[in-house]
Amino acid sequence: MSHHDPFTAGFAGDPDHDFEIRTVLGHAYSGAADVGEVLAAVSGLRDDDHEAWFAAWDGLGDRVAALAEAATGPGREASAASAWLRASGYYGVAVDAVAALDDDDRLLATFRKHRAAWDRWVDTAAVDVERVEIPYESTPLPGYLFRAPGSGADGRTDGDAGARPLLVAVNGSDGSLTSLWAAAVHGALARGYHALVFDGPGQQSMLFERGVPFRPDFEAVLTPVLDAATAYPGVDADRVVVYGISQGGYWVTRALAFEHRPAAAVVDPGVVDVAASWTGRMPHSLLKHLDAGDDRRFDKEMALGMRLSPGTARTWRFRARPYGTDGYAATVRAVRQYDARGVAGRITTPLLIADPEDEQFWPGQPAELARLTPGVSTLVRFTAAEGANHHCQPLARALTEQRMFDWLAGIDGLGQGAATGAQAPAASRTA
Repeated sequence: MSHHDPFTAGFAGDPDHDFEIRTVLGHAYSGAADVGEVLAAVSGLRDDDHEAWFAAWDGLGDRVAALAEAATGPGREASAASAWLRASGYYGVAVDAVAALDDDDRLLATFRKHRAAWDRWVDTAAVDVERVEIPYESTPLPGYLFRAPGSGADGRTDGDAGARPLLVAVNGSDGSLTSLWAAAVHGALARGYHALVFDGPGQQSMLFERGVPFRPDFEAVLTPVLDAATAYPGVDADRVVVYGISQGGYWVTRALAFEHRPAAAVVDPGVVDVAASWTGRMPHSLLKHLDAGDDRRFDKEMALGMRLSPGTARTWRFRARPYGTDGYAATVRAVRQYDARGVAGRITTPLLIADPEDEQFWPGQPAELARLTPGVSTLVRFTAAEGANHHCQPLARALTEQRMFDWLAGIDGLGQGAATGAQAPAASRTA
């Protein structure tokens, strides 16, 4: 009998599809997915059938949203909340799946289905959460403030006269709010933290609905977010921690070089040079044109390559959009600005750096960030033997959560009172 090893062999032949499936399966720990319905939805899909890949996730979102709609009436609130959370996660994958389609016509409508399902969960779940708007330049950042279980209207926990610590979660380049719930908010609430999530420049609603692009100087974003966060009732301004997932690992690193108020921070994983994931596979001869300032020749050769690889062209279009640039050379130059090497040494905040085995986007960068931040950083290795390899440990979110919050508990001031009266959020217990 032949040996079958799904963990190593993967759930799809296409590495991007396999990683997406692993990520969603990992969300089951926090109630944001159900393993059987995920595996059934992607069963039998061909790796090159991008239309079917999109339809599988969009259709799964529709099916589970219908389950949520049907769960109306007294005594069914937990069922509805569970289904809305899962539907929002599946629609979130469908949003990213648009990248492989021939056009972006379904992007905005799919995103709005995702955000509508998320909002229905917010309105239904047994969690204390309110919508907030964070003042930011000419347009506010939309956010959601989660209160620790047992908190009253003033954010204080029953039987505890003190304010609570707050976790501020910073998303990656294309992550959904549902993914932030699974990555950090679920664990924060279970340990007595409040939690704040938001769409920053170039992320989700700020990009799709308002056309606001990324920016490399993320301190210009984190500072107003912290200004707002520390003013919320019941938040202990001295016990605010920041978490950044995926490309958020760069944004948090960059911001901490200038913004020193957080009591601690976690980057999952450590990222110091975003452009490495763009240029790592480009031929050296091609990059020489860019480095020499010959943008015309760089763009010409890139355009030829894109004509020969329509799939790469579609991915480029989707990945480049948040940077707000035109032209191949201009985009790569913009991405190269997302480099924290020159400023990381200024960080004074205690920093936990996740370093997963088989990191596929920024290999070696967590260790590099640790070298750049001696005295304040702790590098934590995640391995395949633990089921915790690959970018952001997709199948080991329970382990990641434990290590992250246990490390935070050891930071002076954070370990005292954070878990008073806390229990796992009802939404996760009933999912």
